[in-house]
Amino acid sequence: MFLLALPLTGPGGELWAQSTKPTKESQSTVKPQRKPVYIEADRVTGYYKQEVEAEGNAELHYNDNVLTADRMKYFQVTEDTEIEGNVRLDRPKDILQGKDLQLNLETDEGRMSEPRYLMKEKKGRGAGSTLLFEGKDNYRLQDASYTTCPENNNDWYIRARELEIDNKKEVGTARHVSVLFKDIPILYSPWIDFSYSGKRKTGLLAPVMGYNVKTGFDVALPVYLNIAPNIDATIAPRIMTMRGFMLSNEFRYMGHNNMNGHLLFDILPRDINTDQTRWGILYTHTQSLAKGWQGFMNYNQVSDDRYFRELTPNLAQTSLTNLSQQGGVSYTGRWGNNGSLSFTGFAQRFQTIQDPNARFVSPYERLPHFSINAVKRNIGKMDFDLNTSWTNFYHPTLVDGKRWVVYPSLSLPLRNEFGYITPKIGLHYTNYDLAQAQGSHGQNIDRILPIFSIDSGIAFDRQLQIGGRNFVQTLEPRVFYAYIPYKNQDYLPNFDSAVNDFSFAQMLTENRFSGGDRINDANRTTVALTSRFVEQDTGVEFLRLAVGQQFNFNDPRVLLPNTPLNPQVTSGKSDFIAAISGRLTQNIRTDSNIQMDESKLWIEKVRTGISYQPETGKVINFGYRFTRDVLEQVDTSFQWPITGNWHGVARANYSLKDDKLLAGLAGFEYNACCWALRVVLQRLTTATQTTTTAFFVQLELKGLMGIGNNPLQVLQQSIPGYTSVY
Repeated sequence: MFLLALPLTGPGGELWAQSTKPTKESQSTVKPQRKPVYIEADRVTGYYKQEVEAEGNAELHYNDNVLTADRMKYFQVTEDTEIEGNVRLDRPKDILQGKDLQLNLETDEGRMSEPRYLMKEKKGRGAGSTLLFEGKDNYRLQDASYTTCPENNNDWYIRARELEIDNKKEVGTARHVSVLFKDIPILYSPWIDFSYSGKRKTGLLAPVMGYNVKTGFDVALPVYLNIAPNIDATIAPRIMTMRGFMLSNEFRYMGHNNMNGHLLFDILPRDINTDQTRWGILYTHTQSLAKGWQGFMNYNQVSDDRYFRELTPNLAQTSLTNLSQQGGVSYTGRWGNNGSLSFTGFAQRFQTIQDPNARFVSPYERLPHFSINAVKRNIGKMDFDLNTSWTNFYHPTLVDGKRWVVYPSLSLPLRNEFGYITPKIGLHYTNYDLAQAQGSHGQNIDRILPIFSIDSGIAFDRQLQIGGRNFVQTLEPRVFYAYIPYKNQDYLPNFDSAVNDFSFAQMLTENRFSGGDRINDANRTTVALTSRFVEQDTGVEFLRLAVGQQFNFNDPRVLLPNTPLNPQVTSGKSDFIAAISGRLTQNIRTDSNIQMDESKLWIEKVRTGISYQPETGKVINFGYRFTRDVLEQVDTSFQWPITGNWHGVARANYSLKDDKLLAGLAGFEYNACCWALRVVLQRLTTATQTTTTAFFVQLELKGLMGIGNNPLQVLQQSIPGYTSVY
């Protein structure tokens, strides 16, 4: 075995260092010194400083590359090589093999016959009739193939008349391309380029195909534009057999000062079913303006009430009812050493999407709204809070006007290592300047109400072991008292108030109404008990149990207009609530609560969900919702292996009260080593008397493209805990 290092070999076989340091006169014209070339073989012959011939397990090292073959010649003057027999070129990013090779080591230009290539990191591979080296990190194959499937597996591959590989940009460009799956051509394109590293790049994306009963067969051909590192766009011409041609556009950008935006704009110039022009726009933008200041915009509008139900490929959007059109600024900062100050100002309108069979009143527009919230801690051992807002409410058919709210409060936190008690007193002031008089109260109305509360609690804990794991169990009793005197508010308008859902969290608040137009009268005490199981090593809460009971000393009298008094808020005991959330075992999670009317000994409300997920790709969910005289629904879903690489997915949301399927989904997934297939059928109730059905089929060729209509978003929204099977 001989080892030869060039140009460091002397005429007598000895090694010597040849100085190539330039003189001052020639320094500007001398080329940079190249790294030496090393040749190793069973037999090495040649002519000094002219050529070297190596035979038998020949190996040539240059730069970071290794060439091996049966025989090779190296010409020192020109840097050319002639190599034949089991040629293998091992480079940092790929491995090239072939029958013979001619390559210039300085220019990285040359030719290889019957080539085979393998990309090291991304596992792409292929072959061709000829490989042409066209400079460093760039080569071109003729009559080429490409796949990400492992060796001896060609489940899918592309066949191209010409394939160019740019290892610097990590991009492949192919011409006259056929995509074959199981040796069956499924797609042809005169030109295609792809990023085999997953990096963003401009080019055609895979076609998106699907079926919806409202649009018919639906085909889109997206074009991705990588405009700049922080700006991109996707333009997708879309053909629907029942609607016509639509152009879908998506634009995204990011910038300095935490600026980012997202625009979706779709236009259907002529709906062949309705003979109308239809369009939809959804735009969001946020940006930091100065220290603590941020601007925001959220604008959504569609051409008609049926737009989402008939044209959107995203069935989750079909339930949208009020599209916000909002823009404004906000500020968050410090107020001294122990305080904070926040400001929000915006204008907001809505487009209300009406169901013709169940029309409802649109919300008030706020043109504009300003709010200031301030918190100051430890002022003489007391805490100060201020919530204030001014809003101009507008509605085309209801009473509108301006509302000013000021609510300052003081609290005195008294704490020690095992408990706390916090008395709090506040004064809620509201002023209305209405567009028309409210009976004898006129147009300018004031309301002043004192609010008093005491919140107290104690915490006990103990250490215990469950299943060999160390936990800390807490026992946290809590008592909350609230007092607000009664004041008749029937003459006040209702701009934004609603009754909060009676829940464990709502029981421990002063006001059961949201918004600022109604403040309940209160003389009540809430008693609650919470127990938490916290893993000692990680500090993660494993399980939480809670029960609560509210006691009213007087009958609450403040109501919303046209709302009967709920029996749960009459004097005496209110409904009893129990809740459990967290892990029952390592693989079973739950989030459940129950509300019971003790006076009638019946259940008022149940919200329960339980999930079993032993490992990735395996999940079973069951949910049950019940509200007396309102709804009763079951919601079950799963993702589970069927056999081999097959997974089944399904979901059913069924109304027992109406004997009606509200949402259904069924399908399967197949995961192979280099491709995946998903087939999903979804049926959804989109309005009172309207349902829609969508069919999703996607073939995912890993490392290249997905062909068809991607159901992943639908699966993630429909099946909690769903994870992709590859």
